[in-house]
Amino acid sequence: MTTQVYYRKWRPLSFSQVVGQEHVTTTLRQSTKQGRVSHSYLFCGPRGSGKTTSARILAKAVNCLDLQDGDPCNACTICQTINDGRFMDIIELDAASNRGIDEIRDIREKVNFSPVQGSKKVYIIDEAHMLTDAASIAFLKTLEEPPGHVIFILCTTEAQKILGTIVSRCQRYDFRRIPSDLINQRLEEISKEEGVAADTDALRLVSRYSAGSLRDAENLLEQLVVSSTSGTDGVTLKQVEELLGLDNGESSLELVKYLLMGNTSAALSAVNRAAWSGTDLRQLHRQTI
Repeated sequence: MTTQVYYRKWRPLSFSQVVGQEHVTTTLRQSTKQGRVSHSYLFCGPRGSGKTTSARILAKAVNCLDLQDGDPCNACTICQTINDGRFMDIIELDAASNRGIDEIRDIREKVNFSPVQGSKKVYIIDEAHMLTDAASIAFLKTLEEPPGHVIFILCTTEAQKILGTIVSRCQRYDFRRIPSDLINQRLEEISKEEGVAADTDALRLVSRYSAGSLRDAENLLEQLVVSSTSGTDGVTLKQVEELLGLDNGESSLELVKYLLMGNTSAALSAVNRAAWSGTDLRQLHRQTI
């Protein structure tokens, strides 16, 4: 029997639930509320910041039968069908594996077909920077002037790799790394809903370690919950440190002390001792800086 992982189970269903991207979600809510939705969008930013999730919410909002202040209602038949993954007019493509000109030609041929279930057909193209130059050029005209029932949403972590002519045809939204305090707040909410006991310091460390990616934080929390099921203390700070290869900051404090003293030999010896003791040197570097 399989269970749904946390980042999928607790994925936001409306703009108001998206964490740390108010500069994006506020504009998108207003555009759906006012009926001023663009035909093409570019969502760019670091991993786990909510790009694909926001794209799905926007796709749901433009098809929703009862918008609630720009947010999808999640109660109408369209919203429920989308939430269940049974909606035929939202097409998600992974450009990492569908990056050639043949795939773009297929899109160009199918965009003219009317939506089957909703009022808008939405194409969500993930990892859009992986499209080849030839595919991007072939995509230009369709992206600039698609049929009235079609919306394109391109998502990428590397916007600089996308052709400028593609970028200029889209409304661009830059997603930011999510502050650790907001990630911590979300982890506390999930822990409460899941009935999991978790130390405050443990969740704070997970939030800092995730480096602005809520998805990474949720995945790590689930690992900790699974590994703590046999114990009675829930998720503890010691458990997090063991999973991340940390040592209560002792190695990093020792390293910083020698660096401030200008004692290069002692600093290198501290790094060597940390490595031999099994400390993750990437985490040591992160703690030190």
